[in-house]
Amino acid sequence: MKIGLDFTPVLYGRGVSRYTMNLARALIDNPKAELFLYGSSLRRKTELSQKARALGLPTTKTAFQKLPPTLLSKIWRFNLNPISKQLPEIEVFHSWDWLQPPDKKLPLVSTIHDLSMLKYPDTAHPDLFKAHQKSWQILKDREAEIIAVSQATKKDIINLLGIPSFKIHVIPEALPREIQLINETLSEEQAEQIKQQLKLNRPYLLFVGTREPRKNLIRLIEAWQPLAEDVDLIIAGAKGWDETSQENYASLPNLRFLEQVSDQQLNVLYAEAEALVFPSLDEGFGLPILEAFYHGTPVITAHTSALVEVAGNAAELVDPTQVEDIRRGIELILNEDSQAQRQRLQRMIIRSHMFSWHQVAEQTISVYSQAIKHYA
Repeated sequence: MKIGLDFTPVLYGRGVSRYTMNLARALIDNPKAELFLYGSSLRRKTELSQKARALGLPTTKTAFQKLPPTLLSKIWRFNLNPISKQLPEIEVFHSWDWLQPPDKKLPLVSTIHDLSMLKYPDTAHPDLFKAHQKSWQILKDREAEIIAVSQATKKDIINLLGIPSFKIHVIPEALPREIQLINETLSEEQAEQIKQQLKLNRPYLLFVGTREPRKNLIRLIEAWQPLAEDVDLIIAGAKGWDETSQENYASLPNLRFLEQVSDQQLNVLYAEAEALVFPSLDEGFGLPILEAFYHGTPVITAHTSALVEVAGNAAELVDPTQVEDIRRGIELILNEDSQAQRQRLQRMIIRSHMFSWHQVAEQTISVYSQAIKHYA
């Protein structure tokens, strides 16, 4: 099967970037698939080519253009520069949900990771929100096959976009291969240097993610405060648009904001943490949970959204709207005896093995087949 994949998201350093890179790698490794990559960027076209070469894909199977997505969307609106012209061999195209190609006769598949923009419209950039709305409408009008990364996201797509259930296929993500590669290649000396660099000299709880209202950080900080003498709280992730900042919490010396960290630093942060605390109000999947499990780090997370689908019985589940319950979960993990810790670790290992990129590729190829049959 000759598959086209929009490779552009790999440039943006977010969850969708890891998803796209790992899906591409898994499809290349699958004998049922022959992968072709499309991408568009004004200033980073060379980077797209470099990443494709890192996957071992020849230039004959790529079509990268020096166009910003904003301009490309206008060109595509007039049915110009179609994908079928750039990659004439492909039988199906896998887009990202920000931008849809004009090829109405080309079978179309798209992954929707979450609909937080629709659920929390005040937190989204207006231009980005409008672009996604147009894109979702095109997907609906063209009866595209939709991949949702969780049952929770599927329900949101049905309820908020009005796309019928039979067009939506739930295929969970898996642990990014990059996480494993870094852990396998990071030496003890390098890890020790990072520990000193980040001043990891006290026990700490860890949160990972962009700081935005749905991440529930204000309640997390409030839940942690009575425990601050015994354990620090480290919040690692890019500054978003909530009210949390080092300046706003200057009176709490054991609370630290690290902003965005490198993959090597993140590896050490996970490995050394007492626990990951991830009480988000809404997630499309919840990748930090799998990342923590991989490092053998206990997890406290919300009993809502897709987080339960990822965590299963391996994490301590809490009510994210109740500060006292978040604190209860933290205290339970911090005070577990050695037997309870071993049992939890076994559950984490079992849970982690339920997610694999080989499985993602197999299930995604099945969705491509359905899209091709629909357009036949």
